[in-house]
Order: sequence, then C-alpha cells, then structure tokens
Amino acid sequence: MNRDERAILRVTCYGHFLSHFNMLVFPAILIPLSQRFQLDMVETLSLSFWMYLLFGVSALPWGMVADRLGARKMLVLYHLGAGVCGLLAAFFSDDPLLFSIALTGIGFFTGIYHPVGLGWIARDVRNTSIGMAYNGMFGNLGLAVAPLLAGVVNLFWGVTAVYGVVGLANLGGLLLLTDTGKNGEIEFAPQKEVESGRGLVSFGILLVAMMLGGIVYRGTSVTLPAYFELNNRQLFLWLEQMFGGIGTENVVATFATSMIYLVGIAGQYAGGKVGENYDLRKGYLIFHCITIPAAVAMALTSNIPLIGFALIHSFFLLGMQPIENTLVSRLAPPGLMSSAYGMKFILTFGVGALGVKVIEVVKPLYGLSAIYLALAVVSLVLVACIGVLMTKTRSLSRARR
Repeated sequence: MNRDERAILRVTCYGHFLSHFNMLVFPAILIPLSQRFQLDMVETLSLSFWMYLLFGVSALPWGMVADRLGARKMLVLYHLGAGVCGLLAAFFSDDPLLFSIALTGIGFFTGIYHPVGLGWIARDVRNTSIGMAYNGMFGNLGLAVAPLLAGVVNLFWGVTAVYGVVGLANLGGLLLLTDTGKNGEIEFAPQKEVESGRGLVSFGILLVAMMLGGIVYRGTSVTLPAYFELNNRQLFLWLEQMFGGIGTENVVATFATSMIYLVGIAGQYAGGKVGENYDLRKGYLIFHCITIPAAVAMALTSNIPLIGFALIHSFFLLGMQPIENTLVSRLAPPGLMSSAYGMKFILTFGVGALGVKVIEVVKPLYGLSAIYLALAVVSLVLVACIGVLMTKTRSLSRARR
C-alpha cells in the first residue's frame, strides 16, 4: 500500500473501532443501568432501540451525501456528533428519557461511518479484501474493548464515566483526519472491473442476506454480556474460589464477552484471506453455515461450554464480514459505492435493530436462551438466500486489484 492508502486505513480503522465501541458499551452495562434506573432489563434495553435503529436507517442517506461531499467531511461530522452526544449521555445518566435521547444521537451520527468508511476503502484501496480485513479487525477490536472497558470503568467510576469515555474517544478521532488531505480522497480511482453475473437482482439478493445477518448480529451483540452474566454463575463462583477477589459477575461477563470478540479478530483475518484467494460466494456460505449449530449449542449450554460455542459463533459470524463487504464492492452499481454500503447498513443495522424487538417478544415467553434458537432459524434462512445468490452469479474468486 502507498502512503495515501495507509492514511485512509488509519482513519477508517479507528472510525470502525469507534463505531462498534459506541454500540457495544450499552449492552455491557445493561444490568447496572437497569439497577440505576430501577427498570426491568427489557425496559432498559428498549431505551437503546432508537440508537440501534438510526445507526442503521441513517446509513443510506449518509452514503448518498458522502458520494457528493467526500469521505473526509462526513467523518468529521461523525466524530464531532457522536462525541458530543456521548458527553450528553454522561450528563443525563440519571434520567432515562434524556439518556435515551442522547443514545439516539450517538446512533444517528455513528451511522455515518459504515457507508463512508467502507465506501472509501472499496473505492480507493486497491486490494479491497485485505483492506476490508484490516478494517474489520479494528471493528472487532472495538467489539472486544467496549464490554471490558465499560465493565471496568463502571465498576470504579460508574455509568457517567463510561459515557464520558465514549464522548472523548469520539472527539479524539478528529486528530487523525488531519493526515488525509484537503478532500479526504486519494487521486487514483481505478475503474471497477465488470463482473459477469452482476446486476440489480444479484445485489438485491445480497441485500436480503445481509439484512438477515444484521438481525443475527444485533440479537447476539445486545444479549451476550447479560446472557453470560446470567448463565455463567457456576463459572464465576469457581473463579472466585480459585482466585479470590476478581470483581463482580458483571466484570467477569464483560471480560468473557471481550475475549469472544477478540477471537472475532482472527475470524476477520481468516475471512480476508478467503476473500483474497477463493470464491467469495462459497466462503460466505460456509462461514454462515457454521454459525447455525453454534447458535443452537449456545441456547443449550452454560459456563465453559457456552463460552466455547460462543467463540465459534463469533469467529464465523464476524469473520464473514470482509467477504461480505468485498461482495458488495463487486456487485454494487458503479459510481454509487458509498450509497451501496449505505443500502447494506440500512438493512443490516436498521432492520437488524428488529433483533431488539425479537428479544422483547421471545425473552418474556421462553427465556433468554430461546433467543439463540430464534437466531439460528434466521441464519438458516440466510443460508438459503446465499444459495439463491450462487445460482444467479458466476464465481467471484479474487478481490479487485
């Protein structure tokens, strides 16, 4: 990579880290927030609905604006808006309504990142799949750091400090943008090669598959820390007997969640290598197929076995993302790269926010573990969509060079 590509990746990798950090802080402190607000867990979870919804549904309009204004200006707005709203969430951490409004602002401005950042990489980083892999690894780092850091900060300083960290971390992203040039775009923009089998039908099928993947991702990410806290109590007691003062159950659960997402970084790297060297469609299919039995096993186990199956689920659910993002770059309509990623994320994170509503329905009736059975069914339908996509396209074996 040349200097401009490295500068782009520095900015986009940090932006991707923060986009997931912003979204995963909330579920990590879900139970402490419920106690602070004196609300049921499901009621507290509902405070985040508009944050997750706007994180997704704002992606398409943000992408359309980015295709006209360029990436750099949009990322300035992202860091500034999310940073200010993070500080507001800290200030209003004693008022559920105002806190929820501040969360909504975080979701709205964080929605800028994915269509802008991934569109920038797809357009101007020549080895798309590897660029997506590096970017995805930093996104996974955000997933991993958020629950651990939130749990530790909450333990020592409380919820207010957690969202103070969110605000300052986002404002800090403005510093990296000074190295990307006036417009935030590099000069070369190689023309995308035209793939056989590309068309609106193929891209539409891919969008449906990504929407289903978004439901699985959101349903998993918002429940995993609390699920660990409720289902790993024997493990916590054993650790407490073995090592003494290791913190609260929440700290242990958030630490385990962080380890799960760190394993997802290896999955991202593996997905990037698959996308670089093999048929993108087959890799996409295999990665999603493996998540189905893993999700079923998560619903049926607890303690160490639960963590083991969650590791497998995370590795492949998150590892498929470089493959998926490269598929978007290969099948998207020419000249609308940021808009194409906006369409992806309005479905994966916007419609994917329905994962929160699925939880609100399933959990009171069947318990928290049944959510993972429901997500396994969603993944099964997703795999069927990938099968249809494979009948509509020819082999997509290499990333754009």
